Amino acid sequence: MHIGLIGGIGPAATDFYYRRLIRLAAEKGRDLELTIVHADAPTLLANLTAGDGAAQCDIYLRLARRLMAAGADNVVVTSIAGHFCIDAFAEISPLPILDLTKSLARWLRAKDMARVGILGTEPVMRSGMYGKLAPVDVLAPAGSDLKHVHEAYVTLVQAGVPSQELRYELKDVFLRAGRALVDRGAEAVLLGGTDLNAVFTADEMAFPVVDCAGIHADDIAQHI
Repeated sequence: MHIGLIGGIGPAATDFYYRRLIRLAAEKGRDLELTIVHADAPTLLANLTAGDGAAQCDIYLRLARRLMAAGADNVVVTSIAGHFCIDAFAEISPLPILDLTKSLARWLRAKDMARVGILGTEPVMRSGMYGKLAPVDVLAPAGSDLKHVHEAYVTLVQAGVPSQELRYELKDVFLRAGRALVDRGAEAVLLGGTDLNAVFTADEMAFPVVDCAGIHADDIAQHI
């Protein structure tokens, strides 16, 4: 099956999906058929902040048509923030969507988790990832932590591949907020931004984390 990725939102997330799918295809002994098209991260962040799903869906529709013309059998949005309008996009997409929120909800149910924290953009955190993870209780960072995590994440997306100095600076913000979420009763913390993989891996954390992009990529690999 030919996988179609809408990438660029942001570059580090696209690289994560691409490398992981290459590895998973090799493990399966299968050739990877994949096409990547580019969406603009600052435009996505602006549409997310404005709540302009229609504008973002127009972008997705144009790119999905390009993927279909290239022979793709489905379409993947490689951004958790980019899923803010995924239901509206599903209504007009010419290709089936491999939806991260559905993959994650299934995974959390299978693990029988009741309460998790989340890190990512402010809309992702405030919405508990768009209300798609019920009945799991999703905790957002409290007080100033919410703003600091959002700002750190936007900086990360805009940087693409962060310098070592910036990586340590941002990592400290996410670690402090994550520890506070665990102290409030979260069983684990969702990496609710696909670019977070550019800052740290799960084994670097001092608390349990859920690699949302990794779960999504593993689900996508089932279609290879």
